[in-house]
Parts: sequence; structure tokens; C-alpha cells
Amino acid sequence: QVQLMESGGGSVQAGGSLNVSCAASRYTWLSCWAWFRQAPGKEREAVAAIDRGGGTAYADSVRGRFTISQDNGKNTVFLLMNSLQPEDTAMYYCATAVRGSCYLGFPVDYWGQGTQVTVSS
Repeated sequence: QVQLMESGGGSVQAGGSLNVSCAASRYTWLSCWAWFRQAPGKEREAVAAIDRGGGTAYADSVRGRFTISQDNGKNTVFLLMNSLQPEDTAMYYCATAVRGSCYLGFPVDYWGQGTQVTVSS
């Protein structure tokens, strides 16, 4: 079993930036990392994914503003969020898979507990 621990959420004004991170509780081979988000009353959506080789994919709504990156040696993934807007307000979840193809919305093996991001206008 792998536990994912997120940190770095918070509140920011529109146009601001936040950097959230997520670390696995122990070292294990992970094929994909992703960040999902869920706003109140909406379905959870995938916003970014990264494979072990560094290939990335982004939802149209965040492309050009968000950057996903990873530290394979530390089993950690990051999401740098720039030019945040009120519509980015959501609970952000990191997720990972231990095998399989990596693409936006891949089948998840492990979920983090979530970190809240709130953007005020």
C-alpha cells in the first residue's frame, strides 16, 4: 500500500500562483502521476499528468498556466499553478498508478487526501 501526502494548497487572489506537492510514503515504481480537482457540485476532473520519462498532458482549461513536474528519486510530484482564476477553486488531489499507459485521466491506483485551493476575485 502506498499513501500519498499532499501539501501546499491555500488561498490566493486572482492572478496569483500556488505550488502544490505530493509525496509517496515509500519508494516504489510508479508509472504515472496526475493531479485531479473537484469543485463543489462538479465531477472530479483530471488537470495534468506526467509519465516516468517526463512526458506531460494537460486539460485545455489549465494548459499554459499549470506545470506538472516530478522528482522520481523522491517519488514526489509538483503542480505549479500560475495566473489562477476563481474557476480554479477546488480540492486538488494527486494520484498515481504503478503500471499501464500514462494519459490524462489514467486508471488510478492510489489517491491523496486532497488539498484545498481557493482563488478569490
